[in-house]
Amino acid sequence: MSGKGDARVKISNPIRLLGVVLVALAAFLIAFQPVTFPRGLATPQFQAPAPHLKLGLDLRGGSHIVLQAKPTPQTPITNDAMDGVLRVIRNRIDQLGVAEPAITREGGDRIVVELPGIDNPQHAIDLIGKTALLQFVDTGTTSLPQGAEWRDDNTVVLPDNKTTQRLPKKVILTGADLVTAQAQFDQFGRPNVAFTFRSSAAKTFEDYTSKNIGKYLTIILDNRVISSPVINSAIPGGHGVIEGGFTLESARDLAVLLRGGALPVPVEVVENRTVGPLLGRDSIDQSVRAGYIAIVLVGLFMALYYRFPGVLADLALGVYTLIVFAILTLLGATLTLPGIAGFILSLGVAVDANVIIFEKIKEELRSGKTLRAAVSAGWSRAIVTILDSNATTLIGALVLLFLGTGPVRGFAVTLIAGILTSIFTAIIVTRVFVDMALDSATLSRWIQSLGDVGGAKRPVPAPGGAGE
Repeated sequence: MSGKGDARVKISNPIRLLGVVLVALAAFLIAFQPVTFPRGLATPQFQAPAPHLKLGLDLRGGSHIVLQAKPTPQTPITNDAMDGVLRVIRNRIDQLGVAEPAITREGGDRIVVELPGIDNPQHAIDLIGKTALLQFVDTGTTSLPQGAEWRDDNTVVLPDNKTTQRLPKKVILTGADLVTAQAQFDQFGRPNVAFTFRSSAAKTFEDYTSKNIGKYLTIILDNRVISSPVINSAIPGGHGVIEGGFTLESARDLAVLLRGGALPVPVEVVENRTVGPLLGRDSIDQSVRAGYIAIVLVGLFMALYYRFPGVLADLALGVYTLIVFAILTLLGATLTLPGIAGFILSLGVAVDANVIIFEKIKEELRSGKTLRAAVSAGWSRAIVTILDSNATTLIGALVLLFLGTGPVRGFAVTLIAGILTSIFTAIIVTRVFVDMALDSATLSRWIQSLGDVGGAKRPVPAPGGAGE
């Protein structure tokens, strides 16, 4: 290699090393957040570095809820109905902002819901278990008090639970006709729920209100009256407001229920179990200990077996760990016990990539090539093998991600992040470290020792000989 080429290499390697250092620093800042900016960039706030990952039910604790569907003469339990219940419950929980809930079917008529770290489990149960069938009912000249309830399609029981009133339930529109619903305040600061109908329902609503001015349009939720306002004028555009003496929280809850949709069949809670924080703490301690042991053992193996190149691989594994934690933090992923298992497994995949590279370099050295030529050829040969072997694992992880649920998906997310990161660190980061070592006569001799790993090698030219 010419002197000009040498100058180019010496300049580019430090730049590549600087790039790796910046990537590692950025990953550390994202994953461990030692500096935050709660009030803007001008006011940094320093804190002890710590992982900022959401923890799953098995690590943090939370609620384990079992719901059982109840058939009615109008709505028998079918596979489609249970799929609909699953979808509605998932929509409702997503709007609660719970981190990675696990929602699965159990048998033909049960649904299991796991909510990690939820502060108010009873509130969640109230939202999950409500059928939330909103109906707009024409009650003609009759105004019904809030809390009155339809026992059947022709009988209303007043709030005193004694007085009954015969009144047909003429449903004009339902919650299924809504596009959206939002909690808001009226001009006097009282919470209410604003809603918007779909275009076809909006026309029906406008026609009905224009023909029934002076009559009552009663709004009911799960057969219970919320309000019974009088129609003062036609209401065009499909926009309306539900008023019912709401608190802000109850208005938000109703809006969540309406946006999530009504349950196709009623459900009831048959089990509500709380996983205490003590279990989470024990699980975290054992899992973190297992992770530390795995990292130490892997690092020792690489350093003892591959010597100095193994130490460089250990540095690359440190960068790998920072990047994986940063990716999981950016994705907002929830860490579960299977997720920790996925991380440890992906750590093994990352080590395997370095082992493949070093073995290829060793073969090239034993064939008589110079050190730089052996490193270049070994890396080129190893890349194909690494990509092929990781592709099969990646396909399996993607299947788990798209077809799995709950902790299985957490395992898949961690494994995918680890596989992709391991490819980057093995092919790029370890190569940068090795190339930097080759620029030093002393360190390059230590890289040359790869040829001695696992048995005697053939005599090869000196590191600076022809063939570079």
